[in-house]
Amino acid sequence: MLDVKIFRTNPDLVKQAMKNRGKDMDALIDEIIDIDVRRRAVMQQGDELKAEQNKASKEIPAIKKQGGDIAELMARMKQLSEEVKTLDAQISQLDGRQREILYSIPNVPHGTVPVGKDDSENQEVRCHGTPREFAFKPLPHWEIGAALDILDPEMAAKVTGARFHFYKKLGARLERSIINFYLDTHSKNGYTEVLPPFIANRESMTGTGQLPKFGEDMFKLEGLEYYLIPTAEVPVTNMYRDEIIDGSQLPIQYCAYSACFRAEAGSAGRDTRGLIRQHQFNKVELVKFVEPETSYEELEKLTADAERVLQLLELPYRVVALSTGDMGFSSAKTYDIEVWLPSYNRYLEISSCSNFEDYQARRAAIRFKRTPKDKAQLVHTLNGSGVAIGRTVAAILENYQNGDGSVTVPKVLVPYMGCEVIQA
Repeated sequence: MLDVKIFRTNPDLVKQAMKNRGKDMDALIDEIIDIDVRRRAVMQQGDELKAEQNKASKEIPAIKKQGGDIAELMARMKQLSEEVKTLDAQISQLDGRQREILYSIPNVPHGTVPVGKDDSENQEVRCHGTPREFAFKPLPHWEIGAALDILDPEMAAKVTGARFHFYKKLGARLERSIINFYLDTHSKNGYTEVLPPFIANRESMTGTGQLPKFGEDMFKLEGLEYYLIPTAEVPVTNMYRDEIIDGSQLPIQYCAYSACFRAEAGSAGRDTRGLIRQHQFNKVELVKFVEPETSYEELEKLTADAERVLQLLELPYRVVALSTGDMGFSSAKTYDIEVWLPSYNRYLEISSCSNFEDYQARRAAIRFKRTPKDKAQLVHTLNGSGVAIGRTVAAILENYQNGDGSVTVPKVLVPYMGCEVIQA
C-alpha cells in the first residue's frame, strides 16, 4: 500500500496517478487526508492526557508521604484513564478505516509508464524473432493436442469442470520438461530454487495485494482462511513478511515452480478453448528483493531473464511496456512479454515482469538494514513469470507444428523429452 505521507504532502500527485489508471478516487483520497488530520489531533490530545497522568502518578507518592489527601487526585487519574481509553478507541477506529481505504488504492505508476486508457495504448519496447510462414494452414494448439491425443479437456471437464486439462503421453512429458528446463536455466542464472506451498493464508494474500481487493478471483478453502495461490509470487514474497533482512544479502532472487489457481471471475467467453485461460495452470515465477535505488535496474534484468528462456526455445516474442490503464493493481511498472501464436495471428502475454517498489513491502512489513546500526527501511519487491508453462506448450505446438500433424521438439528440450518429434 502507499505511504500515508504521500497523501499528506502531495495529494494531487496521487489523484492524478489514479486518473491515469482510469480511476477517480478523489473522494477516498480526501477521506484519507481527513482521517490523517483527525488522527493526529486525537493523538496529540491523548499525549497531553498521558503526560498529565505521568505527572500525577509521580505526585501521589509525595502527597501520601506528607500525609496529604490524594482522593481528588485519584479521582482525576480515573477520569484521565477513561478519557485515554476513549481516545485510543477513536484512534483504533480511524486506523481501521484508513487501512481499509489504503488497501483499495492501487500503486502510483512510475514516471516512465506510458499514460493510456487500456492495453491498446501499451508501447512495444522490442521484438525478438520472426513469426514463421507456413506452407500449409496451421492448426490451433487445441486441435493439435486432440489429434496427437496429448491434451484432453473433455476428460478434465468430466472429472472437474470447464477450463481444466488432462495432459497425456508426450503432452504430459512436454509440460514437465518445460518446467525442468525453466528451473534449470534460472538456477544457472543466479536464482535460488524453492518449491513453495500451493496454499496461502489471508495475511499472505493481503501482503502481496490479492486481498481484500480481488477476493472473487481466488479459490478459498471452505471454513478456513486459506486460499489456493494464484501465483508463486504470493508464498515466495511472504517468506520475508514481518522480517528485517540483512542488507548485505540483497539482492535476493528466487525461482519457484507452482501450480496456480484462478477463478477468472468476469472473464466468461474469453479464451475458453485451449490452454490460454485455465482455472489451474503451471508457472515458474521469478521473485526479487532489492535495494530501492537499484529496483529499476533489477526490473530490466528480471525481464531479460524471463526473455532468455523464450530465446533458447526460439519462439518469436515481443516486450511491451504496459500503459497506466492496463497495469496490475500493485505494480509501479510492468513489462509484458508476449509470445507469437499463429492461431491468434498476434502476440499473446506469456509473462508479466513488475516492479512494486515498496508497495508490497509496506503491506507485508518486509524491511532491511544496510548495517546493524541503521534504521530498518522497506525493500523493493519485483516478480515476473519465468514463464507460464501452459502458454509455452501452446506456443510450441503451434509454432513447431508440421504439415504431417507432428510437432518438432525445440532443440533445448530434446534432452528433457528424450525425443525430437511428437507424433501420433
